[in-house]
Parts: sequence; structure tokens; C-alpha cells
Amino acid sequence: MFAQWKQEKATSGLVDEAQALADRLATTKPHFVESHAAAAQFWAASYLADGQDLHDIAKWPRKDVARFVSAAQVRIAALRKERHYDSSDGLAIWLHTARAVTEPRILPAIREVWQHILKAGPNADSMAEDLIAEADLPPGQGRRIPTGYATED
Repeated sequence: MFAQWKQEKATSGLVDEAQALADRLATTKPHFVESHAAAAQFWAASYLADGQDLHDIAKWPRKDVARFVSAAQVRIAALRKERHYDSSDGLAIWLHTARAVTEPRILPAIREVWQHILKAGPNADSMAEDLIAEADLPPGQGRRIPTGYATED
């Protein structure tokens, strides 16, 4: 019984964390949303260059999703320690997206996040292109919602 309560509390925390991100994107200034959108595109291009298409994360085997979640958490902690907040926030969007694969209660919040990312201003795309070029990565796929995360999916 305690283990079940503990698991529920952890899951509830993940849902709250994703919803807090969605709420923050809904109420913040446009440049903040653009920065998140650019960083999310950067991480998508970075992983795609390594052969992993984050836009298809809902189709990945569960063990690969779990591995991504674990690696993303470590990388986010390292980025935040180095005070690379914009980059870590972009990766956090993908972290929540991956968590929604295994915990459907996160799905409404992360769908809301992706709607905000999609509606970000045009500066998001040019910022993403700059980030991708600075990292010497091949061009990304542009700003789009991952498979299975659109509101009509």
C-alpha cells in the first residue's frame, strides 16, 4: 500500500511538473517561448544527427524511451549546473514528451506545451538555425509537433 502511494505521488509530481511548464509558456513573454522552441529544435537536430528521431519517440520501444529519460535527466542536471538554462529547458520539453509515452496523464500538459512551441514567433526558427549551425549539425526538420502529440491525435 505504501509503495502504491509512493508511486502515485511520484507520478503526480511528474504531471504537475509538465503542467507547470505548460502554464509558464502560456503566461510568459514571447521571447521566452521562442527560446524554448529554438532549444527544442536544437535537441531534435542533435539527436537526429545521432540517429534518433525524437519526433517519433512515441513509436520507440519502451526500454529506449526509459534510457532516453534517464540520459536526459543527467544531461539536464549537468546543463543547469553549468547555467545553460535555455538549452536545458529545450531538453526538458523532450524529457516530458518521453515521460508521456509511459505515463498518459502527462499527455494533456505536454500537448499544451507543444501547441505553445508551435505558435512561437518566427525568431524561434532563426535562433534554432543559429544553434544548429554553431554545433555544426546538419539542418533539423524544423518546428513540428512529435507524432502522437497533436491535439487531434
